[in-house]
This record gives sequence, C-alpha cells and structure tokens, in this order.
Amino acid sequence: QVQLVESGGGVVQAGGSLRLSCAASESIFRRNGGAWHRQAPGKQREWVGGMSANGATSYTYSVQDRFSISRDDAKSTRYLKMEMLKPEDTAVYYCSTIIDGTRYLGQGTQVTVSL
Repeated sequence: QVQLVESGGGVVQAGGSLRLSCAASESIFRRNGGAWHRQAPGKQREWVGGMSANGATSYTYSVQDRFSISRDDAKSTRYLKMEMLKPEDTAVYYCSTIIDGTRYLGQGTQVTVSL
C-alpha cells in the first residue's frame, strides 16, 4: 500500500513563504501524476494544483503565480512551494496521487498564515 507523508507546515506571517513536502513510500511520482489539496476550517477540501507524470503543472486561480509544484524522483518526493502567503491560505494541506484507479491521500500538514 502506498503511503504519502506531508511535512513542512507551520505558522508564517502574511507575505512569507513555506515549502511543503510529500514523501511517498514507493518511487511512484515519475509514473503517476498527483495533486495538492487544502481544507480550511468550516470549508470543503479544494484542489490547489497538480503535476502530471510528465511534469506538467496546473494551479487553481487563487494561487497562480504564488505556488509552484516540483518533484525529486530520486527522493520520491513532491513539493509545494508557497510564496506571498495570505491569511486565506490557512488550511490543512494534503497531497494525493491516483494509482491504477485508487486515490491515495496523505494525513495533511497544517499551514497557518498570520497577519
């Protein structure tokens, strides 16, 4: 069973930056796309951005030009670099991937952006 473990969350002031990591238990990212999601208190989980197996990325409008996804295949890790953070970016961030029709989701990492 594939496991995804997020890390890198924390408390940051508005305008600051964080880089989240998503480590996989197997070397899967070079063959499978994946995504980052977030869930703010009292709101539904939303898609933040994704990277296909060939490395193409896309983002939701609210984070375009501020967030970027990358990966290190040697470390089986995908990253979410977040810059110019805003209080509305406060949420639990999750990474996911789909393998053979099964979705895998990490446990999440908390990001809190203060004024």
